[in-house]
Amino acid sequence: MSEWRAAALGDVITLQRGFDLTEKEATPGPFPVISSGGPSYTTDVAKVEGPGVVTGRKGVLGKVHFSHGPFWPHDTTLWVRDFKGSDPRYVYYLLQTLPLASLDAGASNPTLNRNHAHMLPVRVPTTPVQERIGSVLGSIDDLIENNRRRVEVLEEMAQAVYREWFVRFRYPGHEDVPLVDSPLGPIPEGWTCRRLDDVATLVRGRSYRKHELVHAGGLPFVNLKCMMRGGGFRRDGLKRYEGKFNNAQLVGHGDIVLAVTDLTQGREILARATLVPRLPEPRGVISLDVARIVPLKLADRLWIFAALRWSDYPDRVKEYANGSTVLHLSPDHVAAGLVLWPPDDLRAMFVDTVEPVLGAVDELADSSDQLASIRDLLLPRLVTGKIEVSHLDMDALTEAAI
Repeated sequence: MSEWRAAALGDVITLQRGFDLTEKEATPGPFPVISSGGPSYTTDVAKVEGPGVVTGRKGVLGKVHFSHGPFWPHDTTLWVRDFKGSDPRYVYYLLQTLPLASLDAGASNPTLNRNHAHMLPVRVPTTPVQERIGSVLGSIDDLIENNRRRVEVLEEMAQAVYREWFVRFRYPGHEDVPLVDSPLGPIPEGWTCRRLDDVATLVRGRSYRKHELVHAGGLPFVNLKCMMRGGGFRRDGLKRYEGKFNNAQLVGHGDIVLAVTDLTQGREILARATLVPRLPEPRGVISLDVARIVPLKLADRLWIFAALRWSDYPDRVKEYANGSTVLHLSPDHVAAGLVLWPPDDLRAMFVDTVEPVLGAVDELADSSDQLASIRDLLLPRLVTGKIEVSHLDMDALTEAAI
């Protein structure tokens, strides 16, 4: 431990308040706008060159974010203006071990004062040791990010098949089938359009009180924060719930859920279906902001998911949402939305094609979960020097997860 020294955080880095930029004002571009909760939208102008580290200043305190390249730190954040010779990735992990959320100095809205953060006591090693620690933890995060990109590619492959067959109508055997008019526009002869509630049951989630959300115990709680912009499931959005529910509000691996509430200005979450991944327990509870879609026939599950996720269904249904800041979509409008219904054999052929792809997505997500568990176990021990970084065998630690 002779390589380690005691210091105040302000001796190691300098934090600075971010810059105001609303989503409405931003011109979409290649640079992420990082707010207190993480990357929120993009802009065509970067305020800070990467690599950079950002933490919440207002609203969400304690979350820390890393950017490899240029970015815009939002006004709700503090960003590291000066690393003072410290390794940026080590600083990113160091901040995750500090009680930043406990420094709340706000009256009604959680607020972090950078001067208070600068006074926090820390123990830090020499820069070479910092770099080794950052490299070890960063390599795990890089594997997780690689999995995320592979998942993205696989999902794009499945979507491409859907769009080729059921949007462009270039499906196997399409050459001799004429198009006919339908409520969804021209479709192949013999296909139909069905209301969602003709092929599935819609279940509303559970209304809850704040005290029913717990840090430990209870069941996984699938809520609005689990819904990704544009579709997909965020496992880090899961909460824990300890309260009443009925069995219909339970969801498990492979169930279809979608959001009926949206806080984004672009309605990027509303009515976009996603499949529930493997949860920490076999079943979880859905919140009132989430609806469960239960196919009347189990064999139609993946087809209904695809028809909700990759068609224009969300764009059609979300137009019925009401509200100014918070958008609400009536379950009746979700249920009344039309979905394309090709013949049985073509639906089955599509499911046979995409099911292995979606299975691979599941496996990669599970691998990422295990890697994240390894990282979360190592992080506080490495950053504080409780484990000597040179003693780690990273190949052995990650082999099972990969």
